Amino acid sequence: MSIFHTKILLATDGSEEAILAAHIAADVANKTDSELHIVHARPRITPHHPGYYVGPEVIEGAAEKERKLLDHEAQRLLDAQVEQVRIAGGSTAQTHLRTGKIDEEIIAAAEELGAGLIVVGSRGQGGLRRALMGSVSDSVVRHAHCPVMVVRGEPPVFPIRILLATDGSEEANLASSTAADLAKSTNSELHVVCVEHTPAVFYELPGTILDPALQSRMEEGVEEATKTKLNEQVRRIREAGGEITGVHARVGDPDAEIVGLAGRLGAGLIVVGSRGLGPLRRALMGSVSDSVVRHAHCPVMVVRPEKERSAQDEADFLT
Repeated sequence: MSIFHTKILLATDGSEEAILAAHIAADVANKTDSELHIVHARPRITPHHPGYYVGPEVIEGAAEKERKLLDHEAQRLLDAQVEQVRIAGGSTAQTHLRTGKIDEEIIAAAEELGAGLIVVGSRGQGGLRRALMGSVSDSVVRHAHCPVMVVRGEPPVFPIRILLATDGSEEANLASSTAADLAKSTNSELHVVCVEHTPAVFYELPGTILDPALQSRMEEGVEEATKTKLNEQVRRIREAGGEITGVHARVGDPDAEIVGLAGRLGAGLIVVGSRGLGPLRRALMGSVSDSVVRHAHCPVMVVRPEKERSAQDEADFLT
């Protein structure tokens, strides 16, 4: 089942990357008949005072004045983003100004709205810097309870080539229906890739291959298993009325193969599924979707099943 049509939440900080994200968010909203909302979250200010004593009423008065100035600036930023959406040919249903920890406020706003997709910009940095964690977009991808599209670089103009990465899992099935629906709505090409890890080499002694013939048969077995998963996903998409331009079976490092193929195809968007784990487990790095988001040179949509947050999940997130 696809997420479209839905409420799309565009998270903005007024940066160049956020403006680029606004253009693709407006385009997706138009093409999928979705409602576009914009959120801006600013940090909560903490009253402080110099080394000498200042009465609490003075501190509170100064803090209130600063809050009003920050709110005014934040609203100006939101208004400017609404204009960017208008320039891109879209319209904004509502804007949301929030105060607090930025990633938490974006995620909370999405949950309160019942958003089906969050769109967020990310700095278009080099591979090494993108591999470093800690940004708002990283946190939103890891902790959101709905799909997240991370936009970096120049946003694509639909129609585009969409690369769907699948591993045959339940999460991949949801990503498949979302990608197929988006491709159909935007008249875009849909390519599907399935990647399996290269089988481990067996050793009798360190540095000595136990049986080259066995290794070859293992590799052939993995290739066949990859093609079987890929064909099953393709069959499901086509039975649901989707059209597929190209299928790609690969054996190797999944994240590297997906990112590399996207580059060779000139893909404008990668769609990948991700396990719907609790916040603590999602914060642990190493998954294919995490790596693709960090290293791809085009926007990436991470699709995970929508789940209610449990009390323990909430505690994990807040700690």
